[in-house]
Amino acid sequence: MSEIEDDLLQQIQTAKLPPPEREYKFHPVRKWRVDFAYPIHNIAIEVEGGVWIHGRHNRGLGFEKDCEKYNELALAGFYLYRFTSSMIHDGTALRTVERAFGR
Repeated sequence: MSEIEDDLLQQIQTAKLPPPEREYKFHPVRKWRVDFAYPIHNIAIEVEGGVWIHGRHNRGLGFEKDCEKYNELALAGFYLYRFTSSMIHDGTALRTVERAFGR
């Protein structure tokens, strides 16, 4: 788990939200995982790293594979929330997760 994922998890714990499952495998065949999930609520959370350094998620093949994964996640009935490190640091991510839980 990355440092930024740890930061989001700490914020979730401090806000007294239910603990998410980490590295949740959602697909019956593929080895796809999401960073955090609340399977009973159909909520999935991805922390998108390397946004400003042209990391894997911003390059052609990586982006295309993410699209495939995220589409399968939607077909499985999940709501996907994607966050960058700045969204985690400024509180946007936590506020969004709280809203997903109706807080």
